[in-house]
Amino acid sequence: MKIVYQGKEFEVENGINGFDLAKIVDPEKKNKALAYKQGEKLFDMREPLKEEGECAFVMPEDPEGFEMLNHSCSHLMAQALSHLYPGCLFGFGPAIEEGFYYDVDFGDKVITDADFPAIEQEMKKISKAAIPYQRKEISQDEACEIFKDNHYKVEHIKELEGVISCYQQGDFIDLCRGPHVPNTSYLKHFKLLSVAGAYWRGDANNKQLTRIYATCYPSEEALKEHLEILEKRKANDHRRLGKELGLFMLSDYAPGMPFFLPKGMILMNSLLEYWHKLHDAYGYMEITTPTMMSRELWETSGHWDHYKENMYTTKVDERDFAIKPMNCPGAMLAYNNSIHSYKDLPYRQAELGHVHRHEASGALNGLFRVRAFTQDDAHIMVRFDQIEEEVKNIMRLFDDVYSVFGLQYKIVLSTRPESNYIGSEEFWEKSEKILAEACADSGHEYQINPGDGAFYGPKLDFKLRDSMGRTWQCGTIQLDVNLPHRFGCFYIDEKGEKVEPVMLHRVVFGSIERFIGILIEHYGGAFPTWLAPVQCVLLPVNAEAQGDYAQKVLEALQKADVRVKLDDSNEKLGYRLRNAQVSKIPFTLVLGDKEKEQGLVTYRIYGQKEQISVPLEEFVKLIRKSIDEKARY
Repeated sequence: MKIVYQGKEFEVENGINGFDLAKIVDPEKKNKALAYKQGEKLFDMREPLKEEGECAFVMPEDPEGFEMLNHSCSHLMAQALSHLYPGCLFGFGPAIEEGFYYDVDFGDKVITDADFPAIEQEMKKISKAAIPYQRKEISQDEACEIFKDNHYKVEHIKELEGVISCYQQGDFIDLCRGPHVPNTSYLKHFKLLSVAGAYWRGDANNKQLTRIYATCYPSEEALKEHLEILEKRKANDHRRLGKELGLFMLSDYAPGMPFFLPKGMILMNSLLEYWHKLHDAYGYMEITTPTMMSRELWETSGHWDHYKENMYTTKVDERDFAIKPMNCPGAMLAYNNSIHSYKDLPYRQAELGHVHRHEASGALNGLFRVRAFTQDDAHIMVRFDQIEEEVKNIMRLFDDVYSVFGLQYKIVLSTRPESNYIGSEEFWEKSEKILAEACADSGHEYQINPGDGAFYGPKLDFKLRDSMGRTWQCGTIQLDVNLPHRFGCFYIDEKGEKVEPVMLHRVVFGSIERFIGILIEHYGGAFPTWLAPVQCVLLPVNAEAQGDYAQKVLEALQKADVRVKLDDSNEKLGYRLRNAQVSKIPFTLVLGDKEKEQGLVTYRIYGQKEQISVPLEEFVKLIRKSIDEKARY
């Protein structure tokens, strides 16, 4: 059979496996490759080649290789747990973005971090044994017999159809699609990270299992680097920094509904001022819609039937009302308030709407998961022929925003679900092609997530990567032909006839509160000057000797609209300098006799050791430039 590898053609015998292939086409990879690839399918190295054509190898440093290492390591950890805790029952153990976890029922045994060294020791023992991962294909009945003592697995097996695959390494067997690394010796650089509770299948009515999080990397250096990042993340936890910097607070009187304190409001207002100016420049009209609207509206939108459990409801004058969980229905009413011509489109409405959603109390997490938040929505009505250009316009706006914060992103295009979707297949195919072309033209990496579109249209999700390597879902663009139809939206075309528009849902920040949480951790609380609650602090060496000059500097900066603070307390200068650093203030100015006599200021930028002396007028221009250009220091 003919195989193409890295552009070269090879004639190989039928039935050879991945190891044999590597020996022929790239001997150095024979004992390093984790799997081989034909087309988009991955296969175990022991699997015979299925067909002719192009082949490639999956290496540990590849994204697919990283996922395989972690998926295989979840089986390794499970095997170690089965040795240390006989009778424990396993739920699911998938690879996740930065590692893996396994949900386990330990019965009455409570597992803590203190148990990790023993578990890791057993994992290392199994790793050294180089036990092969062996794939088996069995029937549903055979699977039920093998896992008859684990009701979690049996429940899952009964939902599967056709041939079921499982993998065995030594005395441990687990359901799995695979593929896996050749043997356990490929898994050397792993670390157990944390333990948490997780309900079976995420249902609070089911038993709570123990979830153990861990990670596995291709090298000791890569693992060490990741663990250092995890420590940095702990130090940058937005809940801790929010409290230390006086930005926001949480209260049991309003679970999941954050309070923003004076400094936090300065941060939020700076962010929103930027949002207002940006949307004005991009041709959006800003609206606001009521926080509470009647049941009839939510029935029209479909939320009353499908989302009521997450909505806060009440009665007013014997009528059912609901606090809005999203802004879309109100935007439909605002659009329908007047008649629109085809010449009016795209018709861009933007709203900073305060919404409420009843999230489970156990899911609440600082500013990241809340019950009350501000959604920076936009709802854009377009003709079908305008979709591509408008999507490109939105993506230019996204580029403007995310580049300001130093956030890189990749795009995920979610396509038509297999069933229960609305609109013709032709609409979906054309829409998906338009979005794909817009992504390609943007110059950003994108991938396709097949079948994960909303029932009413395909969507683009923007995955942001912060300074600590984490990925956040913030921006999104969704095509929607459902709500415009439900609310009877139309425009008058060039023939004078009514036509339903296509609507684009669009958010940039997502939740403003959550985005602030992301920024707190991204910057470690050391915000760029334009966002910082206090942009500059003045420290006279001696309050009596330089007090008048400090007041002059204060007034000059205030006149230039700089948020400045004067610290002329009786504390020693070193103490006040440390306070400025702890508060992460961008610019610290020291004012002594030399500065007073020569009209200078001596400044230091947060995080830098260099002290620079310049005339006062020059510093005012410098800090204004930092603010106006939204510099990242």
